[in-house]
Amino acid sequence: MMTVEELVKKAHDDGASDIHIICGLPPKYRNSGKLENMSEEVLSFEDCVDAARWLAGNAYDIFEIEGELDSAGTYAGYRCRIHIFKQQGIPSIAIRLLSENIPALDSLGLPPAVLELPKLHKGIVLVTGETGSGKSTTLAALLDNINHTRYDHIVTLEDPVEYIYKPDKCAINQREVGKDTKSFASGLRASLREDPNVILIGEMRDTETIETAITAAETGHLVFGTLHTGSAADSIDRIVQVFPEGAQQQIRMQLSMTLAAVLTQQLVPKKGGGRALAAEMMVVTDAIRNLIRTGNTPQIVNAVATSAAIGGQTMDQALVKLVRSNLITKEDALHYAKDEAYVKKNAI
Repeated sequence: MMTVEELVKKAHDDGASDIHIICGLPPKYRNSGKLENMSEEVLSFEDCVDAARWLAGNAYDIFEIEGELDSAGTYAGYRCRIHIFKQQGIPSIAIRLLSENIPALDSLGLPPAVLELPKLHKGIVLVTGETGSGKSTTLAALLDNINHTRYDHIVTLEDPVEYIYKPDKCAINQREVGKDTKSFASGLRASLREDPNVILIGEMRDTETIETAITAAETGHLVFGTLHTGSAADSIDRIVQVFPEGAQQQIRMQLSMTLAAVLTQQLVPKKGGGRALAAEMMVVTDAIRNLIRTGNTPQIVNAVATSAAIGGQTMDQALVKLVRSNLITKEDALHYAKDEAYVKKNAI
């Protein structure tokens, strides 16, 4: 088979985002959102084991015991995120190609209100969306903007470390879960003793992490976090539902006071190839704080839809803009829409 480095180089040269190494199939990559064969050679059991051993190095024994392994590294000169896992007892590998350089925030096609987020000095900012929607790139661009414009201390908690920052005006500590700290929760607790101004939490997935993130925001820190949710309303519900029923009202109250913004992303097939970014942006207003506090999250979409004056937009409004700009088809907009009737009526 082609070596891992040869696969990475080909994927990079062809503009692909992900590589899949699976026994019994040719190596594949995701190009413009679709999986395509990289060669006609079918991968054997030995090919997959050899690739997994090479990528895992000394951690291969851990992979054998636990069945999956996350890492990141540079291959053929390109930074990649690696996930090795077992399926039917055989190693499979998913490789995500990362940008060689952290892109400028204003180059990503994000709503203009996102450009104001690096100016915040406290509160919680969530960047949400499904796997592969560009959350890591957006967060890296946000932090790098702070790195070049403020004199602060940034602490990141990542699993694994993906983008490597080059400190400019900021001091930066990047901590990898499993290597530098035991868990997101323990790393976040420790970070509050590290004199941070800005904290990045790779994933807010449990009560302890979320509680500590809220405490950090309440005590004057700017906290960035991610969730695998499809809208601002879903994000709030997801956070609240992590807690037992008796604690949910208190969490709603605290979240209403600390949440600053929620950015939700989707990558939609672009006319002529590639993918276009569709983004929902919720800037938290007093009206939205009240909806969070009272549990009226279904009404949040209407509050976001009518907040254009302060930079808010729903996912459906973003999709309509992309259709009107001739970047995506109406059919694809309908496929990715939350409210098909709205998109059908307005995407003309």
